[in-house]
Amino acid sequence: MSKLTNQIKETATSVRSKIQRKSKPTLSFPLRSLSNVKYLPKKGFLELKGKKKTRTLTVATVKTFAQTLRMMSQAKTLVEDDEIMTKREAYYVSKNWGDARFDEQPESDTVIDDIEALFEINREQLGFIPEEKGGEVAGKLVVIDRDTDTGKKLLIDCTKFGSGAYSIPIYVEHLKFETKAKFVLAIETAGMFQRLVKHGYWRKANCILVSMGGVPTRACRRFIRRLSDELKIPVYSFVDCDPYGMFNIYRTLKVGSGNAAHINRYFCVPNAHFLGVTPQDIVDYKLPTHPLKEVDIKRAKDALKNDPFVQHYKPWQDAIRQLLDMGVRAEQQAFAVHDLNYVIEHYLPQKLANSKKFLP
Repeated sequence: MSKLTNQIKETATSVRSKIQRKSKPTLSFPLRSLSNVKYLPKKGFLELKGKKKTRTLTVATVKTFAQTLRMMSQAKTLVEDDEIMTKREAYYVSKNWGDARFDEQPESDTVIDDIEALFEINREQLGFIPEEKGGEVAGKLVVIDRDTDTGKKLLIDCTKFGSGAYSIPIYVEHLKFETKAKFVLAIETAGMFQRLVKHGYWRKANCILVSMGGVPTRACRRFIRRLSDELKIPVYSFVDCDPYGMFNIYRTLKVGSGNAAHINRYFCVPNAHFLGVTPQDIVDYKLPTHPLKEVDIKRAKDALKNDPFVQHYKPWQDAIRQLLDMGVRAEQQAFAVHDLNYVIEHYLPQKLANSKKFLP
């Protein structure tokens, strides 16, 4: 029996023993929020401080407690059988659990996240996988995978997909890489990624392009992290100039999030840097803008007040205040005001020539 299945069994046995002794069993989970994390630059990720929430079996919590134990049992079976289950499938499987069934998927997702935090491992190791794709890759990279039937090595050349791209799989731990690229460019929008692919930007810049498609999935972040660690090349993030791009996307990529603090060390990319779009880029490149929305202003002020990463770096504090003073936001595609390929021919080359000035 694996270490993980032993942990699950020991936890369940402890609950049963307490019930048999007529005492109330408890389960303790790390409190997953920015209020319970700290940022240590040497480690490179948002780390839990130690606060926990305890779930005690009572009349009020009996359903959630039962659901947690049933999901732990499901995870044990998945691990033992080397099987996988999407989070959506986990929700539907619960329909066989009688009174313990979930009414809506967000309920089952939360329980899966709780179990992940309880054992401090990622949910993919428990067999639970997301529905969404992991991201897309094009450029100077050979991914070494294996044939699922024969186990033979497969070499996947990311320069050979024409106008398409290689899709990052849900699970990436078994992959190996070969490259002579100089850097990884992680891009927020699929549209900008497609423009760079169409015009072979990866060839001109000798780089690897990764489409994050908004907030990058965990598979996407883990893939980029492995490229960074194993290939020893820098990672530059190219996102919209708004608080969402800066923090929900970039900050999550670089140091993780409060909600996933128990597993940030696996999924963040400490060596990532912020290429742009920056508030100063709006000025320097005379970009068209949109007014900051109320949610943008709130997110920016929250970052200044509560985000340990922002509080550690004065350049980020200055950038946020500049954006708030300007009262505007700008998108990656705004460079098209000058020329459709202005971003390829002018913006990216100029920025990359001054990479030491990137925001941390």
